[in-house]
Amino acid sequence: MTLSPIQAVFLTPDKRTLIFATKGVISMTLALFVAMYLNLDRPYWALISAVFLQIRPESGLVIEKGLMQIIGTLIGGVMGIAILQAFAGYPELAILALALWLGVNAGLSAMVSSINFIYAFAMAGITPCLIVLLVMVSPATATSEAIFQVAQSRVSEIIVGALCAVMVSLLLWPQSVASGLRQQSRNVINQMLDYLVQELAPNGSHEKRHQCIDTILEQLAALNDDSSAVVYEGPEGPGRGRAANLLCNKVMSLLAVIQIFGRLQRNHPEQLSQTLQTMLQQLRQSFMQMSASRDYSECYQLAQQQRHQLIHLRNQLPCGQPLQSRLLKVATEFISDLIMVLKAYDALENSDNSLLNAPALQPHRDPLIGLTTGFRTAVLFLIGAGIWIGTASSAALMLMILPVMFSMMMARLPLTMLMVVLRRLLVGVAISTPLAIFFALNLLAQSPGDFEMLILVLAGPFFVGLMALANRPTLPYGLGLCIPFVILVRPANDMSYAFSVDYTLSNALAIGVGVTILYWLFKLITGPGIPLMQRRLLQATADDLVSISVHHAPENWFNARMGDRLLRLANYDKAAADNAREMTDLGLTGLNLGHVSTRLRRLLQSVSDQRLEPLLDQWQHALAQAFLASSRGQQWPAFKDCSAELLQAIHDDQLPQEQLEMIEGMFTRVSLTFERTANTMAQKLNNA
Repeated sequence: MTLSPIQAVFLTPDKRTLIFATKGVISMTLALFVAMYLNLDRPYWALISAVFLQIRPESGLVIEKGLMQIIGTLIGGVMGIAILQAFAGYPELAILALALWLGVNAGLSAMVSSINFIYAFAMAGITPCLIVLLVMVSPATATSEAIFQVAQSRVSEIIVGALCAVMVSLLLWPQSVASGLRQQSRNVINQMLDYLVQELAPNGSHEKRHQCIDTILEQLAALNDDSSAVVYEGPEGPGRGRAANLLCNKVMSLLAVIQIFGRLQRNHPEQLSQTLQTMLQQLRQSFMQMSASRDYSECYQLAQQQRHQLIHLRNQLPCGQPLQSRLLKVATEFISDLIMVLKAYDALENSDNSLLNAPALQPHRDPLIGLTTGFRTAVLFLIGAGIWIGTASSAALMLMILPVMFSMMMARLPLTMLMVVLRRLLVGVAISTPLAIFFALNLLAQSPGDFEMLILVLAGPFFVGLMALANRPTLPYGLGLCIPFVILVRPANDMSYAFSVDYTLSNALAIGVGVTILYWLFKLITGPGIPLMQRRLLQATADDLVSISVHHAPENWFNARMGDRLLRLANYDKAAADNAREMTDLGLTGLNLGHVSTRLRRLLQSVSDQRLEPLLDQWQHALAQAFLASSRGQQWPAFKDCSAELLQAIHDDQLPQEQLEMIEGMFTRVSLTFERTANTMAQKLNNA
């Protein structure tokens, strides 16, 4: 019988899940003990801080998130004091200032990809809300000393939770990011080899190719995010981070180049000579052998053999075949990039620090997404503030805190996935309410009130919630259970206030209403539509095609910029009804064109003629415009004119015949790409 994700977690938990839950309970126990020992005002915020650090238990990630949490908390603490000092007598202005500050932080959080950095912005936004709102509850006591005390307590509670979680992560059953990076790298390489086989198959499936691309892009994003945290794991960490970045970058190069052979083979088979067809068959066989092998040395040897064979074929190719010459050159460079991917993986396995650095994949920063995220978060906060002012209930404060944090942390999720996550979060909240009232508070009301009994009562629900947190499918359930449970129980030195059922139910209702409002706000304020975002992504790609030549190591720079764009285009395509994936194909075309332009400039490095530079710039602009025109189903004749003019200037400079043929072959192949893309998009627009 097949188990559901929930059954798999709770009925047949694996060793990793049990260790994770045990470490989480210990770190939360330690955080609560220290916070209570220091007699902090609300020790349960230290517990909440520790819970958020349990979402990814690897040591480097916990350290990075802990640092981000502390930095964000300190910035938020300063801002909270500043808002109170500026608007102490004007609560309405203070709330508007908080909404603006939250909107700014939420907008900035949409410009980063790593959840740890998003969490830093979330803490910077939430901390002043905690400080200001708690002071505003008792305005009569809002002296400068009281304001500072509240700020100090909130900051101290968050920092205590972060430090305790980091210490437990490092000392008890430590798990490293490095081991996860190695596994992710193996998955990326294996999936990449499978995709190469699919791409070179004469009758390969379009759907299978895009399934492979989707998986590769998702795994690259995860690998890239984790590579920033591995630097905290000892002296070998930075080297592993560089190796992971290089691997991600070179996989993007492989994605850029393999499209050439696959599309020519499917759409222009008449352009491929028998020599090239034999070469593609040999490449496919080698990729199949590498995919079946689990030995690095064997894969490396196969890649080197292919490289030597391609060099031999290039030397044997007669003159007068520009397209064939160019394709053989591209294939040789492709295998060189594959060898670098294998070397990067070996560096991750053996902690080799000798590899050159490559930039990490960069998140696509679109101001429209930032504005949407910031506006949604500010509206959510103001709705909570309106309910708080209208009801005068202190429980309504939860409407302005917890849902706002969830809004910032989940804003980058695709809408379909986000709706599922929020529904599961609500289920966790619904479970936490009776668990707090009928189990925890009921037992604690009858206990002698010592710390040991408090932990015995809380450990069971925490353990169950943390088991859910340990696995991605059940993570929203665990988050919805653990955080509200802590808030409803509110463990502290003096818990006499915690045994009011009315107050607990009010808090539970506020949390549930807040998450429900968040659910509907995500549905109502969805941001820019998919067609607009796709056009903006393609425009950003065209802009980079124009400016690529001014950057040092342009291929690496362009790869880093295109990773997140391709993932977004793929996600938007998957949400479309026809599932034709034209926009993903356009993104891959843009990635390839960036490599084409950098290779052209490399071929012309030996030419010192100053006349070529303006012609190259003109050709670069025409390339970008032709790309945009083809995405609209239109031809751009100026590209062929610029190519012919540049080719004539190169002929006049008496470039070696081999390089002339390669450049001519490059122009021919790119022109075929634009014609095919324009026809495909025109047909789609006509059928729409």
